[in-house]
Amino acid sequence: MADQEEEDLKMALRMSMHHTPPEPKRSKPRDAVVGVPVTSAEDCRRMQRELMAAAAEKRMKEAKSASVSLPKIVKSSELALKEKVVDTKGKASESKEKVLQSKEGNLGKEEANQLFTMLFGSGVSKDILAQWSNQGIRFSSDPETSMGLVQHEGGPCGVLATIQAFVLKYLLFFTDELGKVAPSTMQNLGPRSFSKNRYIAKSDFASLSEHAKVRALVKSMSEILFLCGNNKRAVISTLTTIGHDIEESEDSQKDEVITKALEGLSIESGSDLQKVLRVDAYTSQASVLQRLEAMIPVFQSRMGAMLFLISALLSRELDAIQADRDDPSLPLVTAPFGHASQEIVNLLLCGQAVPNVFDGRMDLGGGMFLKGISTRVEVGFLTLLESLNFCKVGQNLKFPKWPIWVVGSESHYTVLFALDTSVQDENELEERDSQIRKAFDAQDQSGGGGFISVEGFHQVLRESNIRLPREKFDNLCSTGFIVWSEFWQVILDLDKNLGGLKDSTGLMGKKVFDLYHFNGIAKSDLNGSQLSSGGETPVQRPRLTKLRVSVPPRWTPEEFLADVVVPSGSGGNESSGKETEVAKPDPPQHAPLVDCIRTRWPRALCNWVGDPPSIV
Repeated sequence: MADQEEEDLKMALRMSMHHTPPEPKRSKPRDAVVGVPVTSAEDCRRMQRELMAAAAEKRMKEAKSASVSLPKIVKSSELALKEKVVDTKGKASESKEKVLQSKEGNLGKEEANQLFTMLFGSGVSKDILAQWSNQGIRFSSDPETSMGLVQHEGGPCGVLATIQAFVLKYLLFFTDELGKVAPSTMQNLGPRSFSKNRYIAKSDFASLSEHAKVRALVKSMSEILFLCGNNKRAVISTLTTIGHDIEESEDSQKDEVITKALEGLSIESGSDLQKVLRVDAYTSQASVLQRLEAMIPVFQSRMGAMLFLISALLSRELDAIQADRDDPSLPLVTAPFGHASQEIVNLLLCGQAVPNVFDGRMDLGGGMFLKGISTRVEVGFLTLLESLNFCKVGQNLKFPKWPIWVVGSESHYTVLFALDTSVQDENELEERDSQIRKAFDAQDQSGGGGFISVEGFHQVLRESNIRLPREKFDNLCSTGFIVWSEFWQVILDLDKNLGGLKDSTGLMGKKVFDLYHFNGIAKSDLNGSQLSSGGETPVQRPRLTKLRVSVPPRWTPEEFLADVVVPSGSGGNESSGKETEVAKPDPPQHAPLVDCIRTRWPRALCNWVGDPPSIV
């Protein structure tokens, strides 16, 4: 029998050299063709197909028997290779479904030690380890913040905030099925784009079903892991102490099974990781979604945040993580407080553990580079450190595909988001102003004096497609030259349909929209206070703050903002179609979050009701 299989393999190899490609799957059982003479091209192809399938089956059986006899040690660099069934041409066979979807195993001793040291360094405190061992990935039970993940410990906020940003992407801008993007949001938004397909999500977070939230969480985790795996694979790390018990348990018993499995469990070294960590690698997104959905109770447990971070690191592979970094000797979890480093946040945002937030990479000379964000991301990043001139966030992070941003402070990560996709649009009137000013400056022969000749003025009007009424034209040209400041005032009062900047909404280029800020760590919230016999008792819960943001155009003098005409009930730049009335704006309020917002929208003025938004 062994000789026959060897002959089959040799024949398969010979036949694979033919130019006729094999068909993708078997049409009959192998026994149906054994001994039948090959009399036609069709028979030849069938025989080739059957022999190659038999060869693949033999290799899988040998691999399976080898895995039983050898210790279960699987290094992350080997995981992807063991998932693939390779045909005789060296290409991955694609049958109905991959025969070998995943490979379970423990980390090797060397890799477990490398992973632990990479995360925590050599002298990590028990307090930091406790922070990372006691943070699950759970939604808030508070109705108003039910779309948010609750944070109890200080360290893992970078992991939770990034997952939160992706969860909001699905909850806000995808349909209830969370598998199909809403029709009106097909166009990616970005800098200097004017979205024709505006979409405004609902703000009724209390109405979200548990199924929708869990589905959004599963899809978010899957997307992040595949992003870390270069969209080729994802590694899911769970615990060997739980094993298959959780999958076979009833939903009502899963928490009890996990609680029992976690009793006395602590991770204080690479050796501890090697003992308790179970690693599964996948190339199929469907398999990852199925596995994550089954393991959600594990990720909701106190080990959830750490397990997900380890999953992301192994999906990227440890050697690749170290190659991403500028200084691989430093731990990813920063001392002395155990916060997630920028490298962790960047890994989850863009799939690479680069330490910087600028675009591309910075050449320092001598073959040395600092690595930044190389591609545009799904959800973005803003930081208070930019307002303090400690760094510069690039366009890739500032202008993500969806209006959602992780917000970093010196010690914490939170999330800023909008329901209206149009907040990503540039100010149309500012663009128009820049176009007119550029045409004017091109005709300015005064060395920057700000005036041009009548002949040059004709050229400006032609290039800018401005149609001035005769009276205004004659008035501007009466002295033989045209001054920019006088021309600018005329443009402000000229209707847009004539090429001017007069806005029918009365906003005159002022952009008005709403942003929401979510802080997952439990804070005292007087807005959610409950009355008691002793007065108001602050409620400890995550904080969600709605901000009204007004962004005046860069060319508008401050005195012009004193009395602006605001459309009644307007939330943006579009006219309501009703008569407008003069409304004096509320005095702007300030908090550190406003400084972060201004790194994205310079000159932004913010207002909110109740407690100020907190980014710490």
